[in-house]
Amino acid sequence: MPWSTDEIPDQHGRVVLVTGANSGIGLETTIELAARGAHVIMGCRDQAKAQAARERVVGSTELLEIDLASLGSVKAAADSLVGRPIDVLVNNAGVMATPKEVSIDGHELQFATNVLGPFALTGLLLDQVTERVVWVSSLVHRMGRIDLVDPSFRHRRYNPWRAYSASKLADLMLAYELQRRLTLAGSTIRSCAAHPGYAHTSLQRYQPFMRVPLLNKAQQMVMVSQSAQAGALPILYAATAADLPGGSYVGPSGFGELTGAPRVVGSSPASHDREAQSTLWQVCEGLTGVSAGLAG
Repeated sequence: MPWSTDEIPDQHGRVVLVTGANSGIGLETTIELAARGAHVIMGCRDQAKAQAARERVVGSTELLEIDLASLGSVKAAADSLVGRPIDVLVNNAGVMATPKEVSIDGHELQFATNVLGPFALTGLLLDQVTERVVWVSSLVHRMGRIDLVDPSFRHRRYNPWRAYSASKLADLMLAYELQRRLTLAGSTIRSCAAHPGYAHTSLQRYQPFMRVPLLNKAQQMVMVSQSAQAGALPILYAATAADLPGGSYVGPSGFGELTGAPRVVGSSPASHDREAQSTLWQVCEGLTGVSAGLAG
C-alpha cells in the first residue's frame, strides 16, 4: 500500500523544528505533525506571516524568528533554543531561481539561504538533536554542478537555475556527508533528505508557470504537478518513518518522481562524490564559522 499520512506514528512528546513553516510544504508538514501530537517550532523569517500561518495549525506550536540568509539571525535563533532537545530538525526553508542578489553576509542569495543557513543551523543545534535531520533537496539537483571555488558566482556569469540546482545538489551532498560523519562518530542520529516532486508553492513566484528544467514540453502540456499537501508527503516520511535508514533520500513514486506517494529514491552520481562532499563540508565550515564537531 502507498504510504500516506495515516501511517505517521503518534508524535506526542516529540519536538520538531521546521524552517520555512509559514507556507507551502513547510506549513503542510507543520499541520500534519502538530495534528499528530508533535510540538512544532515554526522557524520563519516574516513573523506576521508566521502568526497568520500558525492560526491555521491545530496543535502545539511556537514561533521562532529566523532568516536563513543571515548567519547572525541563524545564530540568534539557535541561541534562543540552547538546552532544549529537538527530536527532528527539518531544513525546509529555501528560495528558488531568484534574480541575482547578495545576502547580508556577502554570499549569493540562494547559496546563502539554501545551503549556508541550513548548514549553520544544523551545526549549532546538532548536540540537541535526538533523532534525525531532514534536508529538503529537489529534482533539479540532477542538473546541479557545484563550483567549490566560486559558489557565490562572484567570477562567473549568474544563472538563476544554475545557482538553484547547485544549491539543491549541495543540500543532498551535505545530508550524505553528515550521515557519514555521524556513523564514524558512532551516533544514532540519522541524516536523511527528501524532495517534494513538482509541487505548487510560493517558491515559483519568480518563474513563469511551469517553466522548470527537467520537465519536457509534453509534461508541461499536461501540467504534471501536485499540491503542497502532496509535496509534503516525502518530507513527512523522511521525518517520521521509524525504519528509514540514515542516508536515505525520499521522493514521490510516480512518473519522473514528479508526483505520487513517497518512497526511497536514487540521486545523481555527483551527489555521491565522497571527495566533493567532504570539500563542500569544509567550505561551509569556513564560510559560516560553524563546526558540528564531527571529524571527517
